[in-house]
Amino acid sequence: MDKGLKEALLYKKMESKKARCDLCNHRCVIGPGDRGKCCVRENMDGELYTLVYGKLIAENVDPIEKKPLFHFLPGTNSLSVATMGCNFKCFFCQNYQISQTPCDHNRIEGEYVSPEKLVRHAISYNCKSISYTYTEPTIFFEYTYDTARLAHERNIKNIFVTNGFMSDEALDMIEPYLDAANVDLKSFSEDTYRDKIGGRLKPVLDNIKRIKEKGIWLEVTTLIIPGMNSSDEELRDIAGFLAKVDRSIPWHISAYYPQYKSNIPPTGIELIERAMEIGKNSGLKYVYGGNIPGSSHENTYCPGCGELILKRSGFSITGNHIKDGKCMKCGTGIEGIF
Repeated sequence: MDKGLKEALLYKKMESKKARCDLCNHRCVIGPGDRGKCCVRENMDGELYTLVYGKLIAENVDPIEKKPLFHFLPGTNSLSVATMGCNFKCFFCQNYQISQTPCDHNRIEGEYVSPEKLVRHAISYNCKSISYTYTEPTIFFEYTYDTARLAHERNIKNIFVTNGFMSDEALDMIEPYLDAANVDLKSFSEDTYRDKIGGRLKPVLDNIKRIKEKGIWLEVTTLIIPGMNSSDEELRDIAGFLAKVDRSIPWHISAYYPQYKSNIPPTGIELIERAMEIGKNSGLKYVYGGNIPGSSHENTYCPGCGELILKRSGFSITGNHIKDGKCMKCGTGIEGIF
């Protein structure tokens, strides 16, 4: 049997040998021989199988700041891994070569790496965490779950970089082993999620709240695409929602560059700076502008006295004025895992 083939978690057998996948909020009902929206879960004679278990298409040692996570173990490395596939269909996907290939070209690639071997890699590369990233970790959940449990035993942290569309059951199941998450909040419009992303907004908002309530460290990223989610009204809605959940959630406002099926011009720095201003005016303590070479918008400033407390150059920490989780100048507590 193909090593990448494994019976799925969180599914229900139905009449006529159909199966309902309960890993994400699509809750696909899949007939025999068919696959779900992610194109990497297949019904085989009434049983649901993942086709990507352990089939890594990407494995890299990244600075944790690249996830981006700015308040979780800053300055450390994270072993970043992915299989092919995604449960969204964003026309602007920045990793479409690996996320959309199973659906666009009916092709699944990857080299098998067992969970045990992956954890050994993290240890040998002196990574303090494993990030399930690049594509959507929910669609290779069986692999992330097995790996996360083993990593937890070795005191290696686990991170989801996710679109936030996982089911309640999936989040509850991974919770004991999940230490941090960066959720990609792509828009504040149900129409945009339905028509341009292939999902729904409400489950993402609900999961942002649930992740925070569970005590998993949370940061949020919004890729600003001119004309799609860039109006002042929508940016205020996003920032206001996050501030209502918790003002200390770091919001990463990222510049977009044309990819996949998009020919929309790239995001200008003026738009990023306007979005940052809206975030700060909405009460968020930590607002960052990313994907802009040479800018200083990724530094962390103390919300108490305004002191520069974490200086970043690219993905490197070049100055750290936090001690015991507090600003060294005024003693204000800085939210995060330091």
